Amino acid sequence: MKEISLEVKTDLIMKKILLILVSAFLFSCKEYAKDEEMMMSSTEATEEVSNAMVSTPISSDQNAILNNSSPIEEPIGQKIIKDATLKFETSDLEKTREQIQKAIFENKANIQQENEGKEGYSFYKRITIRVPNQNFEKLIASIGNGVSYFDEKIISSQDVTAQFIDTEARLKTKRTLETRYLELLKKAGKVSEMLEIEKKLSEIREEIESKEGQLKYMQRQVAMSSVYVEFYKTNPSESGVTKSFGSKMGNALETGFLGLSSLFLWFLEVWPFIIILVALFFLIRRRFKRKKA
Repeated sequence: MKEISLEVKTDLIMKKILLILVSAFLFSCKEYAKDEEMMMSSTEATEEVSNAMVSTPISSDQNAILNNSSPIEEPIGQKIIKDATLKFETSDLEKTREQIQKAIFENKANIQQENEGKEGYSFYKRITIRVPNQNFEKLIASIGNGVSYFDEKIISSQDVTAQFIDTEARLKTKRTLETRYLELLKKAGKVSEMLEIEKKLSEIREEIESKEGQLKYMQRQVAMSSVYVEFYKTNPSESGVTKSFGSKMGNALETGFLGLSSLFLWFLEVWPFIIILVALFFLIRRRFKRKKA
């Protein structure tokens, strides 16, 4: 009986040990499966987000699905960048400058750059003006008031509505991706996963800042138009229009004298070479005469 009870006890102990080992084995398998599932989900999410980053421009409906919201219903107004270039002659530079300054003040514009100088026989002033888009045509009309004709008048407009909408849609997509990566970062359980997600987040944030900069630049260009104005005055006394015959003769004599002086100075500079050439000429001539003799 003692032998039987001993065998029973041994059998029970072995069963308990076996049960503990099986439980430990199942627990480890479960943890491994859990880690593997997390890694697979993280990898799939990363691939999904990466593919979205290089995708083609999305429509408003697709953007709404990504944001789990309804499509954008509010229409975006036209975004047009306007520029103008004006060039004309005036009889009074200062008076024209005052007229342009008055037009700038009345149309709530500002001078971005201004310079003046002399070019040939003309004195000029050049002004770069930034004016609110709604006052663009009024400013041009005010500047051209009293101008008989323009040497150059160019008015151009660039419609950037599609570019604006595309950039805005891409910016929203990048922000959605940033939110997804932040959620993945919270669920990440390994340091390697955290580092990989933070790297992706850094890249996405750089792209977000770039898109925000593009939008702000376009908004500034649309809100404020550029007008380049150049006006000049020709000096008749220098252009030769009103010069008399005597003045022209005097100028011709002066030019001839300057030319003769330049020629004399040139001879002074090259006289050693001239002497050497003359000496070589006589030596060669003498040698030919000796051969003939």
